[in-house]
Amino acid sequence: MTNSRYPAFPYIVFMAIFIVIPLIMVAYFAFTTNTGEFTIQNIIRVGDYVPVIIKSLFLAFVATVICLGLGYPFAYIMSRKTSNIRRTMFMLIMLPMWMNFLLRTYSWMTILENNGLLNRFLGIFGIGPFEMINTQGAVVLGMVYDYLPFMIVPLYTVMMKMDHSLVQAAQDLGADPFQVFTHVILPQTMQGIKTGITMVFVPSVSTFVISRMLGGGSELMVGDLIEMQFGSNNYNPNLGSAISLVLMIIVLICMSVMNQFDSDNIDKEGRIAI
Repeated sequence: MTNSRYPAFPYIVFMAIFIVIPLIMVAYFAFTTNTGEFTIQNIIRVGDYVPVIIKSLFLAFVATVICLGLGYPFAYIMSRKTSNIRRTMFMLIMLPMWMNFLLRTYSWMTILENNGLLNRFLGIFGIGPFEMINTQGAVVLGMVYDYLPFMIVPLYTVMMKMDHSLVQAAQDLGADPFQVFTHVILPQTMQGIKTGITMVFVPSVSTFVISRMLGGGSELMVGDLIEMQFGSNNYNPNLGSAISLVLMIIVLICMSVMNQFDSDNIDKEGRIAI
């Protein structure tokens, strides 16, 4: 082993302890019984929860699209501001992250419940009350609120490194705003989009706190299923590991499809193929 490899050794040990070994344990429990015998029944039983998995993927997809739609223009506007304004806007984005995750979710329960702040405000104008809590919309709202910073930060990072002179050059050459966006801005920010989608979609599809508190238990997601299998009343780590393994494979497939889409739609010069 050369000296140049030694600095990577601590990271290799860290990955082995906190990534590789846990994954091996998940796979082991997924394909074994309580007595340690090999079985595929745990994987087969995951089929009973296909509707829940599909709903989880759909809600996570909706939340990710909303985060991208909100985060992309915000990150671009922020990247074009002066340094003082950028720092202020960045602090406002990260400020909610300094508070406890449960506290932030509880605050939305207070806002959305039938006698909550929002329905009381609408009642002043004789509107409502509306059933906002314990719905899929409330779950998506909670995911967007909690994970939007994870979309904005990587987008803002790549946009700060973007060559804005190319935008000006495209405008000078007569490109319309749509062409400027698709041929100049979007290719330069694609890496930030991929990172943001990953950082929002993965925790959204596996969340259980948001769905439990804002969904009221009626909007069960795959994260709730996994958490239930490790609960004291329904302790079944083998089935929980099987669901986790299947979810992990589905997420990896989704990420691979997204990467393939990028490679198929961006030419060698970094432009979007349209």
